[in-house]
Amino acid sequence: MSFDTSSLFRSGLPPAEQPWAPAPRFSFVGGNNDADNVPFGGLAEAAVSVLRREGTSLATYNLGGGPQGYDPLREFICHKLGARAHMACDPGQVLVTSGSLQALDLVNGVFLEPGDTVIVEQATYGGMLSRLARLGVEVLGAELDEHGIRTDALAEQLTALAAAGKRPKYIYTIPTVQNPTGTVMPLERRRELLELARAHKALIFEDDCYADLLWSGERPPTIRSLDGDGGHVVYCGSFSKSIAPALRVGYIVADWPVLARMLALKTDAGSGALEQMVLAEYAASHFDSHVDQLRTVLRAKCDAMTAAVTDSFGNAATFVAPQGGIFLWLAFPDGVDTGALAGPAAAEGIEFNPGAGWSADPAWGRNRLRLCFGAPSPDTIREGVAALAGVFAREAGLGVGR
Repeated sequence: MSFDTSSLFRSGLPPAEQPWAPAPRFSFVGGNNDADNVPFGGLAEAAVSVLRREGTSLATYNLGGGPQGYDPLREFICHKLGARAHMACDPGQVLVTSGSLQALDLVNGVFLEPGDTVIVEQATYGGMLSRLARLGVEVLGAELDEHGIRTDALAEQLTALAAAGKRPKYIYTIPTVQNPTGTVMPLERRRELLELARAHKALIFEDDCYADLLWSGERPPTIRSLDGDGGHVVYCGSFSKSIAPALRVGYIVADWPVLARMLALKTDAGSGALEQMVLAEYAASHFDSHVDQLRTVLRAKCDAMTAAVTDSFGNAATFVAPQGGIFLWLAFPDGVDTGALAGPAAAEGIEFNPGAGWSADPAWGRNRLRLCFGAPSPDTIREGVAALAGVFAREAGLGVGR
């Protein structure tokens, strides 16, 4: 009989994971992207080129450079943000991370301790919510509309917190192609949010992981770009959605006093160097054209999903059409518990994200859900949404026109 290690586990661990299983036929979960548009040919050519030129540098940690990441990649990040997001930055302000999840952990590790208060968007990234729960902080949701955070409601919320002697450590926002709603915060509201943060001496944690997948129109300036030298904004981004999730390359842009503290916590001896080298080599020449093609593909998939939801659910499901990204956020009538419907759906080979796990207030998110349209084909989307509607009709009495 094998040794039972369970008695040695530390207290407070998250629930155990189940053994890995292949994705079901209709998988609308996670942040997976379109497989046919991963630029593997260009990445392969970039790998050969950069390894022939700089392969010997793999003999040393951090390629023999500093711990902030591969210099050409940080230089490209600064160029990209300047050209696409109106944000000037210096490579010395950039820290390359192992995906944006490590960026979240580093920001939280520097700023948060149990009992702190943070404000997040009412609907937000589930990976952030689970992290905050494990840290033992108070999480408050800021009201949203079709333009992102309602700054009028946030002002009242911050005033009430101040009256109670509380100051949030940060306001976490995904202003450009919000996850899960797909909305974009207008420029004036970004300015209002920044002014509120300044007035209440709170940090803004700006997550811009989906901003390169904006369908059309000019990408608004980042909130950090509006801050000048104020230091009120820590910014993070990722190449997971624009290039490939499995590369696990993200980044933080912050002032040096913040980065210096993060580097002290980043004890992994450096994020994967080969991924950084290949990505920098490829992106320098091909990033814009690749992203333009990917956005066209994803917009067609989004159109297929919104049409399928309308056809299959009728007015039983409501949504605001996303302005980019890979997600559709649905709301159902009060009394519908999407979490309770996840099991019956899974039994028929359908996966989705119940809304409670993507909401600051799980009760508010109970009748909502998130569907990812990035990976499946349009035909699979139509078939899968119809099958999901069948489950909802059988289990919750929902159907077209109800």
